[in-house]
Amino acid sequence: MNVVDLLLKLLSFKSLTPDDAGSLKFIEEYLDGFEAMYVNKEGVKNLFLSKKFGEGDHLCFAGHVDVVPAGDNWDTNPFVPVIKEGKIYARGTQDMKSGVAAFVQTCKEVEDFNGTLSVLLTSDEEGEAKYGTVVMLEYLKVQGMLPDYCIVAEPTCERTFGDAIKIGRRGSINGYLTIQGKQGHAAYPEKAINPVHQLAPILDKIAGVNLDNGDDDFAPSQMVITDIRGGMEVTNVTPGSLKLMFNVRNSTKTTQEEVRVHIDKYFHDLDYILELTQGSYPFVTTRDSKVVKCLAQSIENITGVKTKLSTAGGTSDARFMGAYGIDVVEFGVINDTIHAPNECTSVVEVEKLCEVFHEMVKTFN
Repeated sequence: MNVVDLLLKLLSFKSLTPDDAGSLKFIEEYLDGFEAMYVNKEGVKNLFLSKKFGEGDHLCFAGHVDVVPAGDNWDTNPFVPVIKEGKIYARGTQDMKSGVAAFVQTCKEVEDFNGTLSVLLTSDEEGEAKYGTVVMLEYLKVQGMLPDYCIVAEPTCERTFGDAIKIGRRGSINGYLTIQGKQGHAAYPEKAINPVHQLAPILDKIAGVNLDNGDDDFAPSQMVITDIRGGMEVTNVTPGSLKLMFNVRNSTKTTQEEVRVHIDKYFHDLDYILELTQGSYPFVTTRDSKVVKCLAQSIENITGVKTKLSTAGGTSDARFMGAYGIDVVEFGVINDTIHAPNECTSVVEVEKLCEVFHEMVKTFN
């Protein structure tokens, strides 16, 4: 079985979050030379496969086998992979069974490595991610088996295969701001306290405002207003309160507390309530890390492309690796059809991704 055959097999598993649909058992049996450990919780299956070749560093490949629902408007059955004009069509081709196939096939074919190779797989990345990778990492820490370095094979490339890897991700802070006013008749504004009017002169102090200046790794952390609502949808009653929601994709230079201070600076004279939640925390792997340098060189050796080191985009399970002090990077196929109808990736990209991972293992020592 080659990497394309393996990918076609993985795509045939209807592994909707958190159901792995038997795919993890298949991978366990396929990597028969690796020791398998399962840590399952709340219906989520997590598999860790490892093989010690030598006394050197522990390099882990990580990813997820679960996929989002297919939805409508597919030209083919989303769980029966089809190859047309050099592209493979099925749910999960880009996100991220192509990456899983590439590193599983690499581990299958490796004969020599000066250290430990492992594979960490979950069925809960596309869901709430409460019982997936983070649960396995907690277990590995107790067992003293946390990897030194990790590659998460999420789709990272932008226009050309090899043009971008992720060396970090921004965090995500959600804000829920309520301004309390006093409802009244629109004809008698002096008898009411209109929270919309209170917000208006200070809205530009928070809308689209950068909270830091960014740095070489991260763009500035920007406060993005996502929702404003108040009132009763009538023209003669002023609202008694106003609710505003915002999101900050924060770098390592802005914390939740600094967001709170910024809000209070402009809203302290108002009757307001602010709730902040942190969906994920920012992390970055240094550019001189062994895994960053080796992966970038492996990409150039195989493709001739000098890759870009990026922290853009949303979030992934790599954030859990970063929280444990593991040097982690992300690299996979082009990201342009994930979660969409007719999700697809090219045969060439899958083959090249496997070649890059082979080169990575060969030159990592």
